[in-house]
Amino acid sequence: MNEHGDAGAEIRSAANERFRELLELATSARERKVRGLSVIEGVHLLQAWVDRHGAAGAPLRVFVPRRGLQREEIRALLARIGPPPLLLDERLFARASQVAQGDGPIAIVATPRPALPARLDHDAIYLDRIQDPGNVGSILRTCAAAGIGRVITAPGTAFCWAPKVLRAGMGAHFHLDIHESVAPEELLQRCAVAVRATEAGAGQTIYEADLRTPAVWLFGNEGQGLAAAFGAQPGIERLAIPQQPSTESLNVGVAAALCLYEQWRQRSAAPAVSGRAAAAR
Repeated sequence: MNEHGDAGAEIRSAANERFRELLELATSARERKVRGLSVIEGVHLLQAWVDRHGAAGAPLRVFVPRRGLQREEIRALLARIGPPPLLLDERLFARASQVAQGDGPIAIVATPRPALPARLDHDAIYLDRIQDPGNVGSILRTCAAAGIGRVITAPGTAFCWAPKVLRAGMGAHFHLDIHESVAPEELLQRCAVAVRATEAGAGQTIYEADLRTPAVWLFGNEGQGLAAAFGAQPGIERLAIPQQPSTESLNVGVAAALCLYEQWRQRSAAPAVSGRAAAAR
């Protein structure tokens, strides 16, 4: 991009190889998973990506409509990324964009794949087949806000790096280590902290339980709840969220927010009691 904000020739043909690649990745979850690539759109998300990954995680390709170069914040971000963006004809950009009347940029990036620790001894959450992208994105935002840095998902959970989840997450992805397609059995084998789950009718509520120690929280499918693999596990601490008896269960995103913020509230109020001290009481 030169001093006038120009990125060179504009891609005008739908047959262009770079445009075809972008369109396939933007519209096909299977293509994104097979190739290990994700599509990030918008100044906020791309800025968050660059802040998290720096030069080492530079986007593979960046696309922008010519009108986008009229915005100073976009020009500044593109200059920071380095390689000139590819200009897209307005019509082609509209086909690839997931944002109505968006100005871009759209970037193709390598999907982060951090290694899952062999021993989970810090806070984390596990999303068990949560299918709604909005719910997944909302929970990721809550995790980032409540200081939970690790998110693990079961097979069947909405792909965390899908465009809809990225938009719902509003940049939360870039404050988290996200591990996808981890089976319940593998999760439980690695857990070295308390494992907690919500359950209607449980004998203790989240407000009565001591939530100050590190834990892995389990949040299940919107309709079916947790997988059967968790049902036979006696070590899981099951807690209720109080609500009126005539109402349906809470949305999973709301339930996760209540649990994680109550945990944070308790920890802010007083230090955790060690296992030895608790046993001596």
